[in-house]
Amino acid sequence: MAEVNELVKSLSQKHGKERGSLLPILQGITEIEKSLSAEIMIEVARELNISTAEVYGTASFYSFLDTEPRGEFIIRVCKTISCDMKGKRQIVKTLEDLLKIKVGETTHNKKFTLLETNCLGWCHKAPAMLINDEVYTDLDDNKVKKIIRKYRSK
Repeated sequence: MAEVNELVKSLSQKHGKERGSLLPILQGITEIEKSLSAEIMIEVARELNISTAEVYGTASFYSFLDTEPRGEFIIRVCKTISCDMKGKRQIVKTLEDLLKIKVGETTHNKKFTLLETNCLGWCHKAPAMLINDEVYTDLDDNKVKKIIRKYRSK
């Protein structure tokens, strides 16, 4: 618990203790901890003097803030109409088949989590996906298989 307190305090010193500091604090925690546990959200609420419900509401609203543990590599497939029209469904199916999980799940070895997300900003090169901070575009089955092979060997 001391580590959580120190992390939250250091981020609130950096970003401030106003309500407007909530999102940057949650983003900072996610960078370090990879997900926002109930313990962390309670501590953020105390530090900013806001309700835990408000912290959870913000954390659960944004798709890049995870309120549950995820895999080492988080795969986010763009679900916009542009990506859908260019074959997103087949990309998701290929990923599900390769990883033996469905969208929203994490592999048993905690290596991969497969998610869909709103626009990644790469509509002109659809379909697109993000693995952690790395963007992949113009996807097809073969390209996806090569990408996953690369991550499996990491």
